[in-house]
Amino acid sequence: MSEPKRAALVPLPAQSSDTPWPTRDWPRGALPSGFVEPELRDAGETHALAVIWRGRLVLERYGREHGPESTLISWSVAKSILHTLVGLLVRDGKLSSRARADLPAWRAPGDPRAAITLDALLRMSSGLAWCEDYVDAGKSDVIEMLFGRGKDDVAAFAAESALANPPDTVWCYSSGTSNLVSAIAGRALGGGEAALQSYLRRELFERIGMRSATARFDAAGTWVGSSFVFATARDYARFGLLQLRDGVWEGERVLPSGWVDYARSPTPGSNAEYGAHWWLPLEGEGMFSANGYQGQYVYVAPAHDVVAVRLGASSSDQQPLVKTWLAELVRRFPRVS
Repeated sequence: MSEPKRAALVPLPAQSSDTPWPTRDWPRGALPSGFVEPELRDAGETHALAVIWRGRLVLERYGREHGPESTLISWSVAKSILHTLVGLLVRDGKLSSRARADLPAWRAPGDPRAAITLDALLRMSSGLAWCEDYVDAGKSDVIEMLFGRGKDDVAAFAAESALANPPDTVWCYSSGTSNLVSAIAGRALGGGEAALQSYLRRELFERIGMRSATARFDAAGTWVGSSFVFATARDYARFGLLQLRDGVWEGERVLPSGWVDYARSPTPGSNAEYGAHWWLPLEGEGMFSANGYQGQYVYVAPAHDVVAVRLGASSSDQQPLVKTWLAELVRRFPRVS
């Protein structure tokens, strides 16, 4: 079956010269004239909603027992933050997406996994066997990794995965793959929790004002980059704005030129729904998104100059409703002229 055709990437809008960057505080703005928010029903509980338009916070809402200072779990939104970390390491000459994955467990002579590149891991096309099931603990690799036998060393657990298909031939979403990427990032910085923790905070979180953000590490010192960042909705919005602005912050380039385009370029075999650790919603108009379990979303919409963050608790049946609603919410903002 042929995949849906994608148009050329929608250009990423620059920050207006009269809009301050939200490194300390979010500049406030008004919703467009005549704006009507679409209705969201029967989609679970929304803990936080923050919408950025033209670089300003224009809509913010919180559920019961939550507020602007509430730090909420990312789940797989962390994967997209991990992609940004890799971009910083590429910028600093410590990693190359084209290089083979630096994992000692795969160095034995004749191990076919040694051919897997960092790009294949970022695109979820490594060929490694994996079951990403969030319900059935009897067959789920991700549950066993995060909460069972693998929890103290998530990368070692993931590195045990056998090669089920040749690299770069089959797309398979895998939290284990993300934790392999995280381990590679840690090795590029010399290993250990302290080095990666310091680098992530200095080069990303503090650089763009994500002061609430914390990453969780396992007992082996690997950031569990598949799943665990905790931050406020406003800070997730800062992360989304960094992507919308092509990796530029306060007029300075933070991410390598082209890194955000790499994130939002479709991966073969993914039905054009996945890039490099970022989702590509088929609702279209160039949107790309960081998605997490139970309905955590950071939608980035260059055609409308919008970042929309929704954090909450929605079942697997309810999450498509949330995604459709977010896409419609974004489309109600004027297109970039």
